[in-house]
Amino acid sequence: MDTMIRVRFAPSPTGNPHVGNIRTALFDFLFAKSQNGKFILRVEDTDKKREVRESYEAIYESLKWLKLNWDEGPILQSERLSFYKEHAKKLVDKDLSYEQDEAIYFKTPKSGKTSWIDLVGNKKIEFDNSIQEDFVILKSDGFPTYHLASVVDDHLMDISHVLRGEDWISSTPKHIMLYQAFGWALPQFGHFPNILATDRSKLSKRHGSIGVLDFKKDGFLPEALVNFLALLGWMPPQAKELLSLEEMTSLFKIKDINSSAAVFDLTKLEWMNGEYIRAMSDKELTQRLQEFLVDSPRYADEAGHPNKEKIAPVVPLIKERIKKLSDFVPLTDFLFEKPEYKKDVFKKILVRHSEHIRFAQCKLREESQDLKSIMRGILETLEKMKRPWSPDDFEKRFRQFGEEHGLSATQTFQLIRVAISGQTVTPPLFESIKILGEEETMVRLRAVGFFLRKFPE
Repeated sequence: MDTMIRVRFAPSPTGNPHVGNIRTALFDFLFAKSQNGKFILRVEDTDKKREVRESYEAIYESLKWLKLNWDEGPILQSERLSFYKEHAKKLVDKDLSYEQDEAIYFKTPKSGKTSWIDLVGNKKIEFDNSIQEDFVILKSDGFPTYHLASVVDDHLMDISHVLRGEDWISSTPKHIMLYQAFGWALPQFGHFPNILATDRSKLSKRHGSIGVLDFKKDGFLPEALVNFLALLGWMPPQAKELLSLEEMTSLFKIKDINSSAAVFDLTKLEWMNGEYIRAMSDKELTQRLQEFLVDSPRYADEAGHPNKEKIAPVVPLIKERIKKLSDFVPLTDFLFEKPEYKKDVFKKILVRHSEHIRFAQCKLREESQDLKSIMRGILETLEKMKRPWSPDDFEKRFRQFGEEHGLSATQTFQLIRVAISGQTVTPPLFESIKILGEEETMVRLRAVGFFLRKFPE
């Protein structure tokens, strides 16, 4: 009978899980599930000096958000101290460890070599025992070091495969020696390559090595982030890029993991997230936005919940334009709150259009030739339009308005866009006006007139 595949994800609660931690968890999860095995969560919390209490919940929330659900755990090492003391004593009794300065050291064999076949790259890794120094396994405060606690727990929990980052390669000889000292069968070892920034430097916060939950706050979808992380070092058959967690599970094989470092490209993650957004139905995207905007009062109904009736009409307008859920806010906030007009935006428009008008043969040649006159003309044109405004009439009138005033159609519509929104990028103009309403549109154009009076002639 084959041995049950059992793997563990064993983070330390010393900070919020980052992409490197979670990529390891993902590979462990995919391997276990692809082999009908068990994925175990063990929190290695024996270093109390570095512990951050909030990290426990951050670890659990990160895994749950990404749907990397564990089969057993969470198991806390801080609640298992008696096991480590018992096994440290066994090594002392066998003269394989010794006590010095109230801490217990393991005696490393000084002859021969320690080696294993690493599952990532199927390569032999070998260390000369003569360079291995004795190391602490139990500290004076009664807490074990990582080496002892990890080996004891992996054995007692029947871990069949120890899969972790390549930073632990140098520790693996110590762990193999401990297994041999206890007389235990070895698990199989695999070490995943590091993740680098696009400039091949070590990943840091400025590159994206931030807490995974920060990606959630920034509007990334869990399924897109999982998909992206899976491709950091793993290439599925046929090089397909967009995969569900179920597809990844069915295709995952450790032999397909590249042994060289992977590159974290935030631009690609944003692209992938945008692809997932566009593949959603409008109904699903509305639901995701409601969940994302739960703490934003501007989108709330009377009960304080994100208002589906406010969000749903806007979704078809922005679906092709956003890469993250957070993009919804700056793109559409003018539909929910009155805009704040910025002097610099209008100054740029004033200069651009004044230069255009200066040489144009138009009715404004005998007038003041400034943005104020143009905005008055736009307002007057809207006032004369039959209600409800139709898109065809709207476009026809303002194309004609632009021609009469020496403006291109793009320039004319951009002026209206900024007048109703305070910004140069919005969803489609006429559709935005229909959501905003004709009366509110007129109110905002009048407000622009008052705002522009601050500018000298």
